[in-house]
Amino acid sequence: MKEIKYVIKDELGIHARPAGLLVKMLAGFSGEVQIGTPQKMVDGKRIFGIMSLGLKQGDEMTLTFDGPGEDEAAAAAESFLKGNL
Repeated sequence: MKEIKYVIKDELGIHARPAGLLVKMLAGFSGEVQIGTPQKMVDGKRIFGIMSLGLKQGDEMTLTFDGPGEDEAAAAAESFLKGNL
């Protein structure tokens, strides 16, 4: 299992467009992806789950990757987050 943490820098937090792009990118990986906070974790391949977190600027989120290609998925997600959020 691979885990990364990321603090949201975008002033709008996670809104529909970046959430949709993140889901689309993560859907290309066969392993399991969970995104969330210590209070709530959701399926990272489901846009409604990500939107339900209500993450705002300054919030820290955790992404966990488990399964085939977890290292590549984590690297791609980290790159996406730094470029988009």
